[in-house]
Amino acid sequence: MEHSCSEVDDLPDEILLNIFKELNNLEVLYSLTDVNKRINKIAHDPIFASHLSLLRHCSDHSIDPLNDSMLHRFCSRILPEIHYKIKWLNLESSSMERILLATNYPNLYGLGLYNLDKETIRCLFIDKTLLNHKFKNQISSLIVDIRENKARRTTDNIIKRVFIHILTTFTNLKYLNFGQSLRYERLSFYLSPPSVICSTLLELHVNLQYLADCLYLLDGRFDQLHTLNIHIPDIRRFDSSDSQIIKTINQVINI
Repeated sequence: MEHSCSEVDDLPDEILLNIFKELNNLEVLYSLTDVNKRINKIAHDPIFASHLSLLRHCSDHSIDPLNDSMLHRFCSRILPEIHYKIKWLNLESSSMERILLATNYPNLYGLGLYNLDKETIRCLFIDKTLLNHKFKNQISSLIVDIRENKARRTTDNIIKRVFIHILTTFTNLKYLNFGQSLRYERLSFYLSPPSVICSTLLELHVNLQYLADCLYLLDGRFDQLHTLNIHIPDIRRFDSSDSQIIKTINQVINI
């Protein structure tokens, strides 16, 4: 084994880097951190350290946390060593707070938060101040993927409240992908539009309840928005009011 390690260590940095590129970046960091100074330097290259998905994608398309030993090693050792190189983190619900508190992330600009239930997003964005205080001026790209429970649908508008809270809290937000997995509790502003304004947002991906909700997003409150990706149920069913809304939307887009 020592002979094999010695042979690997004898290879030029460029060849080692190309070999490691064929591996999963989490495995590179987990397995090679602390082998020796030279391997450390290569394993901690921004190619492997800048964008991290600290979660597991299962065969049934569900998302799970890392196993306990891997999560502990990342939080206690690896993340503090590479914290200034990390620019994007993809995290899942049960381990995200531990990871975000493991160290400082001075160059983090992007967060993907996955498998969130409504209680988690309430705690994360409204009740607690972790994201608000630590990253509110730092995050420019945010993905919020919400796990829906059809059996426990609520009427407290928590989805809408969190959406508004994100837009008012993250002062440098340019890209937002919000609730793309939602099918039953979509955003709607048509009956009670909030007064939120966001002059930094450039791109928005969101699920809406009604076609008329598009008018809220295109009425000028997002004056820098250049890309809007929406999904609306039963969009193929039109009535006369929908036709007028589409005409209005086309007029706004062509301005």
